[in-house]
Amino acid sequence: ITDTAWENGWVKPPSPRQELAQSIGIIGAGPAGLAVAERLRGRGYQIHVYDRYDRVGGLMIYGIPNFKLEKEVVLRRWQQYEAGGIHFHLNVAIGTDITMAELRARHDAVFIATGVYKARDIETPGSGLAGIVPALDYLTASNRDNLGDAVPEFASGALDAKGKRVVVIGGGDTAMDCVRTAIRQGATAVTCLYRRDKANMPGSMREVKNAEEEGVEFTWLAAPEAFIGDGKVEGVRASRMHLGLPDATGRQQVATIPGSGFTIPCDLAIKALGFDPEDQPAMFGEPDLAVTRWGTLKVHQRTMMTSLDGVFAAGDIVRGASLVVWAIRDGRDVAAHMHAWMRARARAAVAA
Repeated sequence: ITDTAWENGWVKPPSPRQELAQSIGIIGAGPAGLAVAERLRGRGYQIHVYDRYDRVGGLMIYGIPNFKLEKEVVLRRWQQYEAGGIHFHLNVAIGTDITMAELRARHDAVFIATGVYKARDIETPGSGLAGIVPALDYLTASNRDNLGDAVPEFASGALDAKGKRVVVIGGGDTAMDCVRTAIRQGATAVTCLYRRDKANMPGSMREVKNAEEEGVEFTWLAAPEAFIGDGKVEGVRASRMHLGLPDATGRQQVATIPGSGFTIPCDLAIKALGFDPEDQPAMFGEPDLAVTRWGTLKVHQRTMMTSLDGVFAAGDIVRGASLVVWAIRDGRDVAAHMHAWMRARARAAVAA
């Protein structure tokens, strides 16, 4: 239905009935940022979206594989928003190219939707060997290659799984993206190493089923101890685990089974252990920007405003790594709060 609508020109750019002088600065061109841009542009605000990457879409363009989200879907939405008068400033890093103070002075309100990009890591012996890569580096290289970009690391084979034995460490949706991408690139063997069992896996069960059907081997209840090799990774040494009593969160704890070590041969090891927020106050040079104990931005539950006046936030940078649909929902919610705040501010200015 949606494709038919696009083909027939029924999907129109956001077109406000009346142009407003007030402008909104949006940090991040991912799903939350785009949702806010669309809603507030429709109300007549002047929208400027800033992103540190060279394309619009965030993880939708570089993180999610093409077989799950065709890039044309993202690119055509970008073109539609530009046609509707939304301004995109790409390859611009807030805190480096423009300070947060400058951005706040330039716009009447600011929305932060940076997502979470700091990859979790494990420090084990052999971590410095060649052939051990973070999941996002691997997925980004694959997506850029599919988009026609020159990717030296992919062309050299460093980030290409073709003809290789691949081990992916982790059990979330990003791990599933990696194993299924490796299969499509022509890996000779793909193993997913996860420290809990199938029932406790955080990733989608449908993704697991699809991966199993495509030939991925899952090694449950196993955790890496070390990477082995001479200059380049040749295998992952792991130990068997068993599930114990639930912890304070209700999730079963895992413990190593002594003497259960084994080695999985591999030529490419991919760490897909999830993502945490970057240090936003330091990155933006705003020490007064409050964060939670998890590093996500702290917002007022009713207004979604941060500790900085007129600066709002939503999406993964508030809720933690989650789904695209939740980021879109959060963006639409915060757009309503921002519009209400802008109207109240305008009324107060008139009354003064």
